Amino acid sequence: MNAGGSDARTTGLTASVLTGQADIGRARRLVIKVGSSSLTTLDGGISVEALQRLVDDVQRLRARGTDVVLVSSGAIAAGLAPLGLSVRPHDLATQQAAAAVGQGMLLAHYTRAFAAHATTVSQVLLTVEDLIRRTHYTNALRAVEKLLSLGAVPVVNENDAVATHEIRFGDNDRLAALTANLVRADGLVLLSDVDALHDGPPDEGGRPIPCIDDAADLRGVTLGRRGKAGVGTGGMVTKVEAARITADNGIPAVLTSASQAGRLFAGETVGTFFTARGRRRGARSAWLAHLAHVKGRLTVDDGAVAAVVHRRRSLLAAGITAVTGEFEPSDPVEIAGPDGTVHARGLVAFSSVELPGMLGRSTTEIVRLYGEDHQREVVHADDMVRVAAGPAED
Repeated sequence: MNAGGSDARTTGLTASVLTGQADIGRARRLVIKVGSSSLTTLDGGISVEALQRLVDDVQRLRARGTDVVLVSSGAIAAGLAPLGLSVRPHDLATQQAAAAVGQGMLLAHYTRAFAAHATTVSQVLLTVEDLIRRTHYTNALRAVEKLLSLGAVPVVNENDAVATHEIRFGDNDRLAALTANLVRADGLVLLSDVDALHDGPPDEGGRPIPCIDDAADLRGVTLGRRGKAGVGTGGMVTKVEAARITADNGIPAVLTSASQAGRLFAGETVGTFFTARGRRRGARSAWLAHLAHVKGRLTVDDGAVAAVVHRRRSLLAAGITAVTGEFEPSDPVEIAGPDGTVHARGLVAFSSVELPGMLGRSTTEIVRLYGEDHQREVVHADDMVRVAAGPAED
């Protein structure tokens, strides 16, 4: 029988009481992200020893009743050597080829390592589309929930072999943040080759920061770019971004090194803890609020601001005064008031070509002019997320 899983929960906590690193080891459900630099050797191949240590640490956590979803980098790195590549490629096509080769190799390593604990692993490949389209989102959540209930460990990665530059997470730190929202995790653990966030370069006397309560705690902190192995796409910047996304959406996060994972799961205080704040969102809303590449802006009147922000209504063409940018139906746009303050983001139902002729018109008038297929909201309330009011960045 597999250790861990939903039936083994005896010490579950809710996210509201995960107040520090010591609680992480007693969480009901965790998303754990491990970076390429923690799993690969200097020549770019998978380090079986490092992967086995991680699996052993995760298994001890699961044995205490914690559901674990593992977001693992390393697929592209694993595919480099078999394809005769010495460095991570920069062009998308070669990245896709390396991922297609390396994904199976990476999962094979996890399968063997977890099999030593009589635990089954499963591969879950996601794209942004899987988390922003309502049907795909529901299917992804249902699949992961079923795997966890059966005692399996889902190993999640971006589907690099089919992702495009226009629609992709960009790195597994962001993917992990959205996965934590998707599965309603109690915490996100980001493992890399850095033991904590520091207030300056560690080799120049920078000190570790034990806790981040809000954005003010990050002022003056210099963030690096890449891991030491040179095979990942992220760095401290994306890890902090991922931690802040989850914390802003009610899920605490811990940033530390893979070598410290065992101590963290045992209840010790290591790394940097990001305190949860704000209300919980689904992965789809978290993506729209924090990561979506906005294609345009809808400027609305004061009445529409009140309806969208305060009454949480859908946005109708009658309240829109201007359209900027170029976008197609289902593209993300921002919604701003008369003074330029951005109040929300949403997935628009019409293109930037057809929308201008509809501005200021009632739904009845639009149907009369354009037909029944235009009888819908410009941005439905279910496809909209309210954001902290502020001017948009150019």
